[in-house]
Amino acid sequence: MPYARPTLSALQEKVASDIASSLKGSDALLRFSSLGITGRVQAGLSNLHYGYLDWIAKQAVPFTCTDEFLEGWAAFKKVFRQPPTSAAGFVTFTGNPSVPIPAGSGAARGDGVAFVTTADAIVGADGNAVVAVSAVADPAGLTGAFGNTPVGASITLSKAISGVRSTGAVSGEIKGGTDIEDSDSLRSRMLAAYQKPPQGGGPSDYEGWAKSAPGVTRAWCAPNGFGIGTVVLYVMFDQLRAATGGFPQGTNGVAGTEKRGIPATGDQLGVANYVYNDQAAVGVVYVAAPTPYPVNLTITGLDDTRMALATSAVASTLLAQGKPGGTIPFGVLWSAIASVVGGSAFTVTPTADVVCGAGQLPVVGVISKGS
Repeated sequence: MPYARPTLSALQEKVASDIASSLKGSDALLRFSSLGITGRVQAGLSNLHYGYLDWIAKQAVPFTCTDEFLEGWAAFKKVFRQPPTSAAGFVTFTGNPSVPIPAGSGAARGDGVAFVTTADAIVGADGNAVVAVSAVADPAGLTGAFGNTPVGASITLSKAISGVRSTGAVSGEIKGGTDIEDSDSLRSRMLAAYQKPPQGGGPSDYEGWAKSAPGVTRAWCAPNGFGIGTVVLYVMFDQLRAATGGFPQGTNGVAGTEKRGIPATGDQLGVANYVYNDQAAVGVVYVAAPTPYPVNLTITGLDDTRMALATSAVASTLLAQGKPGGTIPFGVLWSAIASVVGGSAFTVTPTADVVCGAGQLPVVGVISKGS
């Protein structure tokens, strides 16, 4: 049974009782008693000791460890925290032909996020210069998703260059920035590694390798998904590609050095290259983006506030339990809604299970309010 840690009050009462029983005629409970003050100090120190032992116990097992101990336990299974990555893309500036824009020039977005040019550029005959840029690390020294910037956003040079207009526009999406992996995600991958030891190229191995790739948050393995001798890895980038619902941007295919298929591009190529050195030698591994399968529901009997809660519950359920080609029973969705609407009577239609075809991943579609 779990150990019941004594509270500070209980420790104070215990020490006072021990003093009274050990020293006849004393009363450690008196407000200004010297023995009482000494006893409370001892109880406070004892409480700190209990807290330290409690902390040690948490770090002693993978399930509850934190911070550097979490990374240490994960390293035993060759699972490492995914580092942050810097966003990169292209900005077009206008100016006089032949004017150079040197590498290392500073620039900034309207909200103050800093960028730096990573290659020399020259304004062309058409008056445009396409400049490669990369996001600058924050004051803590970390890069991350804050640098991702859509096409059309304004970027201004930090230092004026004669013959070049200071404000340009993003012409090639500044993307690829990811935050450092949080502890919950690292713990999830670590526990999966402990629970599912290597299988010599089993589905769990491929899923683990894919989840270790920068930016990947979810992955599923489909053996023989594109025919006998193939392995299909469906991946999602829920943070990096939040603007597109988490779906990777690129084309499906194999690693760049794989000679037995068409190479992938974009996000899929990055994952395929990452997995290539670990994958089994005999199978051809394809990395693919799932196909969105919208789940449309009509919920009757809820006000606007509870409708918002219900929609959020449906989204959370699809995120947690959805997988390409999988099935989510209707009862699971109904229970998720019921758990957040506070006992309100409601109906949901249609009442059918969510059944996805091969490669289809359920996502929130239109959640409408019935009359």
